[in-house]
Amino acid sequence: MKILVASHTYIVDLNCEKLRALSRLEEDTQVTVVVPKRWKPGGVQNKIIETQYQDEGNFRIVPVSNFSQNHQGLLTFGTDLVPLLKSFRPDIIQVEQGAKSLAYAEMITLNKLLALKAKNVFFTWWNLPYSLNKVASLLEKYNLDNTHGIISGNQDGASILRQRGYNGKIKVMPQLGIDENLFTPKLQPELSEKLNLKLGEFIIGFVGRFVPEKGIMTLLSALETIKHKEWKCLLLGRGELKDELLQKARAANLEDRIIIVESVPHHEVCNYINLMSTLVLPSETTYKFKTLTSVGWKEQFGHVIIEAMACQTPVIGSDSGEIPHVIGNAGMIFPEGNVNSLANCLTALIEDPELAHNLGQLGYAKAMSQYTNTALAKQQLDFYKEILTK
Repeated sequence: MKILVASHTYIVDLNCEKLRALSRLEEDTQVTVVVPKRWKPGGVQNKIIETQYQDEGNFRIVPVSNFSQNHQGLLTFGTDLVPLLKSFRPDIIQVEQGAKSLAYAEMITLNKLLALKAKNVFFTWWNLPYSLNKVASLLEKYNLDNTHGIISGNQDGASILRQRGYNGKIKVMPQLGIDENLFTPKLQPELSEKLNLKLGEFIIGFVGRFVPEKGIMTLLSALETIKHKEWKCLLLGRGELKDELLQKARAANLEDRIIIVESVPHHEVCNYINLMSTLVLPSETTYKFKTLTSVGWKEQFGHVIIEAMACQTPVIGSDSGEIPHVIGNAGMIFPEGNVNSLANCLTALIEDPELAHNLGQLGYAKAMSQYTNTALAKQQLDFYKEILTK
């Protein structure tokens, strides 16, 4: 099977591990990844990334010229895409830019013009209802009418696509998996000493941005209600709420129990998760964000949850977006924004080490069976086979 995947996501080599695993599943599986030649991610990476060609046998990364360098929906590729498609002649073309992307429409059209007869697939994270103007609506209709299968990163996204009129095959699975060799249970005595954490202390962890929609102030309020318990809180991240968070901690006389660590490289996050007695993702749905087509945000997946599961760290998550589906029965779930419910979850784990241990084991089993790069690659290959035999 020849598979062509196109997305700006794969300008980061670490993000390619699932696709590498896909190329190794069967001897005749070939994966070519099309990435923009130049891309400006924005945020902390305030620079243009120049991508490089890589050939690893059955797995290749091929930079192709592009006409937008920082907008997912407007990304399109140059004419050097045509000879690549002609020579590779994929069986599957997957574009990971959503239902309304120009790049996907471009691939569909080239698939027709070059008579490739490939099956068209796209990936989407979008999990909120939206409305479109006439032009965007026609673009989406063209894309959906020519789609043979969709991979949605969450259950809500799949439901929305059904509401938009798509009746074909949909697979729900995340875009990226976890490296079980990196995210694995491992003692961290040196890091523990560096952070002045003592053996046996209950460490409540958070990894993410310090912004309202990530629920970090709800977490702090919950900690305030259980300040009579023995715990410390390890926060990995940074953001606009840092000063407010510290002020609130000082006012509650909790400042000496809060540890903030900023700017941790992704490959080191596992070390900090392994210090945590539980990881909390208290995300909260918001309607303050506006795009051209929709209003709002809710948690699309919560990748840090499966990273914690892989480290056998028990997880607590709100019921925002995909979080309850990711956790299932392998952790604890509370109503988003509910301080008392979150405090009760934390108390249960603090007071019942056996419960914490059991949830850690359940999470680990789920992560290994469903969310490693290899596990996701197998799911993706099976989905492709299902589409090809349709």
